[in-house]
Amino acid sequence: MSLDEDKRAVRERVWSALIEAGISTPDAYGYIPDFVGSDRAAELLAATPPWRKARTVKANPDIAQLPVRASALTDGKVLYMAVPKLATIEPFYLIDPARSTLPPAQAASSKVALEASPRVGIEEMCPIDLVVCGTVAVNREGVRLGKGAGYSDIEVALLVEAGLVSDRTVIVTTVHSLQVLDEPLPRGAHDFRVDLIVTEKDVIACPPHRRPSGLIWSGMPAEKIAAIPLLKARAKNSISPGDTPKRLKENPVSGVGEIR
Repeated sequence: MSLDEDKRAVRERVWSALIEAGISTPDAYGYIPDFVGSDRAAELLAATPPWRKARTVKANPDIAQLPVRASALTDGKVLYMAVPKLATIEPFYLIDPARSTLPPAQAASSKVALEASPRVGIEEMCPIDLVVCGTVAVNREGVRLGKGAGYSDIEVALLVEAGLVSDRTVIVTTVHSLQVLDEPLPRGAHDFRVDLIVTEKDVIACPPHRRPSGLIWSGMPAEKIAAIPLLKARAKNSISPGDTPKRLKENPVSGVGEIR
């Protein structure tokens, strides 16, 4: 089988296992699955040293990680949440608890962020202390499979190129223990690994690994570039893989944009 077929087979096996066990609902197929115990996983993550040290968090917009995003705001962390499908030229929402008047669980919702939070471009963002990603399957080596669209890998690659995600940034995923597999998982050159896996039961530290250095344009499908405004603009402006967008800020935001 091809790499994509290998990945698809693993995803389908995990989706089926979660649904059959009543951990996720039948509509989990094709998505980052919400799971029973996501609140507990968020609590366990909040007790870890990397979480306590983090001042800025970048997270995916899926419902499975809503408790984590709400916890970040409750703890006073600046939260960057990816715009679903990176569908705008400014690909992240800025949710600053110092400026939000909404309850954390509400402000952290992707539906609410659409109306209530400003979008920011990468050049407006600050260095990221901790990345939270959604996952379908992961192993103890930190190899993860998302839902197959590749958005998380693109987000991390863009932030790495901008100097906003570094070797000091901790990458975390929260999953149900059924999603943690004791087997090798297929992995492409652009796929990043996680440093920490948090389930409803425990915290799993993954071994050190080398991180991708940025976007791999040669492996990027033309339709993906056309569908993501930021990539389309870069391709149009002939920005090469080695080009790095300028980064202006060194400290967590205190006033980039306003919560509308």
